[in-house]
Amino acid sequence: MGNSKFSNFDNMSLQGIDEDSELIPLLTAEDEEEMNNESLPETLPILPLRNTVLFPGVVIPITAGRDSSIALIKEANNGSKVIGVVSQKDGDTEEPGIDDINTLGTVARILRVLQMPDGNTTVIIQGKKRFEVAEVLTEKPYMTATIREAKEDRPDALNPEFNAIIESVKELALKIIKDNPNIPSDASFAIKNIQSNSFLINFVSSNLSVDVKTKQELLEIPSLQERALAMLKYMNVELQKLELKNDIQSKVRTDLDQQQREYFLHQQMKTIQEELGGVSYDEELDEMRTKAKKKKWGKKVNDHFVKELSKMQRMNPQVAEYSIQRNYLELFIDLPWNEFSKDKFDLARAQKILDRDHYGLEDVKRRIIEYLAVLKLRNDMKSPILCFYGPPGVGKTSLGKSIAEALGREYVRMSLGGLRDEAEIRGHRKTYIGAMPGRIIQSLKKAGKSNPVFILDEIDKLSNSSQGDPSSAMLEVLDPEQNSEFHDNFLEMGYDLSKVMFVATANNIGNIQPALRDRMEMIPVSGYTIEEKVEIAKRHLLPKQLKEHGLSNKHLKVAKPQLEKIVEGYTRESGVRGLEKQVAKVVRNTAKNIAMELEHNEKLTSEDVVTILGPARMERDKYENNDVAGVVTGLAWTTVGGDILFIESILSKGKGTLSITGNLGKVMKESATIAMEYIKSNAELFGINPEIFEKYNVHIHVPEGATPKDGPSAGITMLTSLVSLYTQKKVKKNIAMTGEITLRGKVLPVGGIKEKILAAKRARIKELILCEENRRDILEIKEDYLKGLTFHYVSDMHEVVDLAITNQSVKNAKKL
Repeated sequence: MGNSKFSNFDNMSLQGIDEDSELIPLLTAEDEEEMNNESLPETLPILPLRNTVLFPGVVIPITAGRDSSIALIKEANNGSKVIGVVSQKDGDTEEPGIDDINTLGTVARILRVLQMPDGNTTVIIQGKKRFEVAEVLTEKPYMTATIREAKEDRPDALNPEFNAIIESVKELALKIIKDNPNIPSDASFAIKNIQSNSFLINFVSSNLSVDVKTKQELLEIPSLQERALAMLKYMNVELQKLELKNDIQSKVRTDLDQQQREYFLHQQMKTIQEELGGVSYDEELDEMRTKAKKKKWGKKVNDHFVKELSKMQRMNPQVAEYSIQRNYLELFIDLPWNEFSKDKFDLARAQKILDRDHYGLEDVKRRIIEYLAVLKLRNDMKSPILCFYGPPGVGKTSLGKSIAEALGREYVRMSLGGLRDEAEIRGHRKTYIGAMPGRIIQSLKKAGKSNPVFILDEIDKLSNSSQGDPSSAMLEVLDPEQNSEFHDNFLEMGYDLSKVMFVATANNIGNIQPALRDRMEMIPVSGYTIEEKVEIAKRHLLPKQLKEHGLSNKHLKVAKPQLEKIVEGYTRESGVRGLEKQVAKVVRNTAKNIAMELEHNEKLTSEDVVTILGPARMERDKYENNDVAGVVTGLAWTTVGGDILFIESILSKGKGTLSITGNLGKVMKESATIAMEYIKSNAELFGINPEIFEKYNVHIHVPEGATPKDGPSAGITMLTSLVSLYTQKKVKKNIAMTGEITLRGKVLPVGGIKEKILAAKRARIKELILCEENRRDILEIKEDYLKGLTFHYVSDMHEVVDLAITNQSVKNAKKL
């Protein structure tokens, strides 16, 4: 082991030593014994060291910089090569005296002197024994002094406590070498091969990471065992520091490695995207900033956008939140903040557009022109929200499109039918994956302007669910006092809807939430007369269908009589959707004949109508008669417009029970019961024998039992049917009635008068019986609708019976 090579590991390099130079061997036990037995001279040249403490047996290199030190080394190297080495109390002292040095040091032997390329002198020395300075003899040209040996207390080699300490020193030293990346791994080999316990202690003490003062204190401890114990304390501290440092560096290195990995991956993705012609993340952010500069939004919105853009810039593009943030900012940029269409307030032009697109509906078009006139004068939208309500197919939605064209605004339609999630109106919070803005904001983005004509279609068909009440969410949208700061959950900011012209449509206003209905001006859009339907078919439906089927008016001509036949025989509706389907069927037949080169009439005949559409299906209503007692024609309102219904009653022997059939609702059943009780209490006034009520059962039936029927319109019709039945006098021909009754026989007004009148005209009814209070409804109807009709206004049931029932008894009447 004596020829093993040794390398110092206190961050010092032996520069200038050639590869072929002889290296210093480790101190063996025999060397140490010989060194301890060696006697010391009485006087020695003293070499002060700035930042180093030399321990016995340890080899260190030092660089001589002071003139006195260089002279001392030169002379000693030429002589005995033995010097005294002490450490300075203050390393900054340039010319140390006796008071500036520690008096306890180590006798050293000069092993080698090297002249370095930079001109400095490096000397390699090895410690031998500790000494004390007794008296300084000279200080020039270098310090010399008399010395005395400082004895060391060496424990017995068999001392178990000392041996345990030595084992701990070795174990800790090896751990420190392993954990400290600055110490070469060869040092552990040196530690394992040190045979002398005292040398091990001095070697480790010399290489501790402590200051000069602490090392000097260790050198001054006379007992090797106590020196080893003190050294162990410092070694434990150093090991703990190393472990903590390594732990921190490991964590930091892991984070840095992950960040570097992600950075390189992002750079590679960026390069790949650029090669493929895509946009990199940085370019995407720059593009957003450029677009944002062109927006007309206010400072508040701009500050919010800049803040959210900065947040996106800090995000990892691979996380899910990044795409949500990008969609959010893209929505911000795409929304038309403060971008408006310029209104065209040419009311004469608007009137022409409405007349061109819609035949009839004079009251509705007049109200729209009034609305536009007010808008022109005030130049704001603080006016009621229009709501067109009426049966399907009468042109409610297309009216909104005509308004948009007349004003020169964008047209947006949003169907609310079946919508039951509040988030469809207000949007989702963007913290959720897949979050989206509400359909209001989405529609404005699509329109590209902040003041479109916005159609809220089928507003009466909003429904509730566990996701909230969309009707309540619509309250803010349609309130002119609130919608200037409409809050969308996804947008997280108020958006101004006050310039949007909202137009709602509905079939049944009874289904609209009262608070929502209060925010809108309800404008009825009733059905069309037969004459109007013929004109609509001629002006709009037929040209439209010819164009859609690739034909022109040269291929097919349909005169008014044939159109009227189609209207009367094949449709029974308030609107014109069913009529359009029948016209389309006729046009398709012509297109087929032309494509197959078959003969056909370019001018449609009535026979062609029957051939193409089949036998007329809607003639039944016209030919019903009242030749039988107890049969009365009534008028009803339905969601698809007005309709006529027949109420039939019949007597059979029994105990006077009343039965009702025809899928009737609660209100109509109550009306039948009230009518029956009223007749019983006023039998003599009607000329009815009271005994009949106990001997005969009464059955009231409303045909088409599969169709649900309910409402307050059939009260007087049922009472008239029963009076006709009991008196066996028939009801007049071509007469119909509508109204409700009370238990005292008073006639009450009902709604849907215009729709009922149109139904009566379709069925060729000549006379109508209405409540006196419904006279005001007739005055609001266009006179063209009333041609050929006679109205009777009543307030009491006796008047109804006198008007409806003839004095002629039915032939072969049952004797009661």
